[in-house]
Amino acid sequence: MIFKTQGVYAGYVTVLELSRRTQQQKGKSLKPIARAVYRWHPEPPFFYGWVVLGAAGVGAFIATSVAQTVFGGVQDLIAGEMSWDRKTIALAATFGTWSSGLTMPFIGKMVDRFGPRWMMLLAALLVGFGSIYLAGAQTIWQFFFAYVVVRSVAGPNLQNLVPRTIAVNFFTKRRNLAMGITSLNRIVGESANIQIITALSSAFSWRTAYRTLGFIAVPLALPIFLLVRHRPEEVGQFPDGENIQGDDYNSSTPSHQNEPKWTVKEIISLPAFWFILMGEFVAVTATSMVIFQVVPFLTDGGMSQSAAAGALTLGNLLGGISVPIWGWLTDRFTTKRIAVIIIASSIAPTLLFMTVNSGTLGFPLVVIWTTITCVVFVLGSMMLGTVFGRNSFGTATGITGPSRTAAMGLGPTVGAYAVTWTGGYDPIFVAAAACYLLAIALYLSARSETYQ
Repeated sequence: MIFKTQGVYAGYVTVLELSRRTQQQKGKSLKPIARAVYRWHPEPPFFYGWVVLGAAGVGAFIATSVAQTVFGGVQDLIAGEMSWDRKTIALAATFGTWSSGLTMPFIGKMVDRFGPRWMMLLAALLVGFGSIYLAGAQTIWQFFFAYVVVRSVAGPNLQNLVPRTIAVNFFTKRRNLAMGITSLNRIVGESANIQIITALSSAFSWRTAYRTLGFIAVPLALPIFLLVRHRPEEVGQFPDGENIQGDDYNSSTPSHQNEPKWTVKEIISLPAFWFILMGEFVAVTATSMVIFQVVPFLTDGGMSQSAAAGALTLGNLLGGISVPIWGWLTDRFTTKRIAVIIIASSIAPTLLFMTVNSGTLGFPLVVIWTTITCVVFVLGSMMLGTVFGRNSFGTATGITGPSRTAAMGLGPTVGAYAVTWTGGYDPIFVAAAACYLLAIALYLSARSETYQ
């Protein structure tokens, strides 16, 4: 069928041609709307960096549903329903953690080049749908596949590397404070997820818990995408909240363009980089080894599952509150000095685990130990932040990613097998204390401030 178009003579067009033109006009009318939505951002009366950190907190909540600490707190619920032992759950946590480490170098370079918006959006959606799939796993291979894939995406994009890169990009004077807030986001997310999963698992099953969290995660991806930005310049500000006003910009104004851009070869040539990497590996291995066993340590001593999970949750929350405080102190003093103080403070409560009754004094000791050691997981990034600026932090942190996550995965497995072979928890506490001493020596050897 053909129609004659209006005008003195415009020829004839087919129905298909009219349809094509109509679709083109609709497409043209939708493009400005899509562009406006993409560019939209709130204009708060305070620095936009705080908004971005808040959006990153939403991402941390999504990611920590499969975090190692959460898995350690709910491992008995999953193992009991699936008729597995604790070593199997620990092995899943190890593989998941290692997989996230393998993706970090790639993700670090990607976020430095393209920014975090699309990366965080896609990661949040994958975690949501992946959690729903995990809830339906019937075999060990389905469970491992779902958990490893979800964890490999969740950790770097929503929990550690990308949020910390955002903190470095938006803050200079308060960089470690901002990085501490990203850790607080993670810890609050872990604490909330432990309680949510424990409550839903007790009332229904762990499958219901993860299915529910998956359906919550999917719509939460949208506010992350709308609010997150790569750099403050995209919203008319400079780091720490300085406004861009017309011609006020000059070469002395802080800008990422004035900071050096480190290549991978230059990064790995610095001795400080390797001391930080090794110190972080040792400290994180020790901490993850103990933290994955504290709930079983308490339940084996006669404490209920909910009370043991409550001790871990309370310690996580208090530790989360302390991390920004430690970050503020490192902004005022040297990062290395504060790092050594924190790790040294972890040794005594670690050794005290061998002397207390886990069914009575175990609860307050777990709270104290977790409060102190929560910051261990971000100390390496804080020290890297004193070496590498906004142009290279993501790349540098990505390079350390395999080492960091290898440590996080190694700890639970070593701890689980050590407890099984020895029939007690004392060996892991002695090993952790020794690792903390070695980490202190390595951090003291790093001259990170020399390269600022």
